[in-house]
Amino acid sequence: MPLRYPPHGRGYILPPMVAAPSPGGLLRECFPIFRQQTYLNTCSLGALSTQSRSRLSEYLELWEARGAAAWYDVWLPALDELRGRYARLIGAAPEEISLHPSISAAIAAVAEALDYRPQPRVLTTSLDFPTVAYQWLARKSEGVDLTVVESPDGLEVPLAALDSAIDGKTALVATSHVFFRTGAIQEIAPLAELCHARGARLLVDGYQAVGQIPVDVKAMGADFYCGGGLKWLLGGSGITFLYADAERTGELQPRVTGWFAHQDPFAFEPRSLVRRSDARRFETGTPSMASVYTQLGGLDVLEELGLERIFEVTAALRNDLIERATEMGLRPHVAPMAQNRSAIVSIPSPDPGKDVRRLAEARIISDARPGHVRLSPYFYNVVDDHRAALELLARDTSR
Repeated sequence: MPLRYPPHGRGYILPPMVAAPSPGGLLRECFPIFRQQTYLNTCSLGALSTQSRSRLSEYLELWEARGAAAWYDVWLPALDELRGRYARLIGAAPEEISLHPSISAAIAAVAEALDYRPQPRVLTTSLDFPTVAYQWLARKSEGVDLTVVESPDGLEVPLAALDSAIDGKTALVATSHVFFRTGAIQEIAPLAELCHARGARLLVDGYQAVGQIPVDVKAMGADFYCGGGLKWLLGGSGITFLYADAERTGELQPRVTGWFAHQDPFAFEPRSLVRRSDARRFETGTPSMASVYTQLGGLDVLEELGLERIFEVTAALRNDLIERATEMGLRPHVAPMAQNRSAIVSIPSPDPGKDVRRLAEARIISDARPGHVRLSPYFYNVVDDHRAALELLARDTSR
């Protein structure tokens, strides 16, 4: 069944009833964790693949055999390869991608590139991951005014609420493509239009989006978009990317910097800082090559399967999980409209920590957030995975 891509760049639309995939999962044999556990926590950490382990071993063998000599003909080209492959994932050009050790580091580089004197306001929302707000709360002493736009239902933030908050004093709106607690997909293109019409920029945290739903940064119109390996890209911790639109951010000069941001880093010139003209001017220091190699392995898996197939199977699992949870009276905490739902499904719980421990005792890995147990199926899961989790949760008579 084909995917339909809406013009607003939000994600994909599937018919409400999509058949669940047959047992076995896609490339499930490449993820050894399933030999011991039922893994339903990709939204916290993607499962380790044999491809990523192999790539990591390749890096260690190079380090052992060649030491620093590997930098020039192997490791620096590997960084270029990763920038290019990240770019293809989101519809960007390689020169619009910079590499960072965390989303916090990527956002900090953006935060230190803006001039807040004419526009001191930054907007975020109550549903965004806190690291987004922290970047500007830490700059209050510099006159930055952070406004947190509230969610009326605890699930989504209406575009109208953001529309009312953005004004001529707003330098930046920093928010999520997929909200980490509720899994709701936020419409980005209309928000970008609002921002640009009022002279503000838009930064999108796509950590919970890239890999599980389609992303086209050009269609969205975001000025900045960040994501990385930890979750749906199967690369583990220590590697993320920042997309910076070449036309709308080209004049920015970040004050958080390092030698990788220099136009000629191997000139080792301490007397002048000549930043790169592309997005790599947002980079700082030497990347973690172990993380780079692990991420390349994760992308090997995704590219082997094909993203459209991954999106379709993941959406089918999500639909089945939500339908079963609803039938069992578990009241899944998800966006009301099906097209706004991702594969992060929150189940209300009076004691999430206790429920996560109960699931773990049954060898089912999930995660807890305030008031909820989070389940997040991905292409390597099968229906029986979340069925077992839901049946255990439903046996709790205290709900």
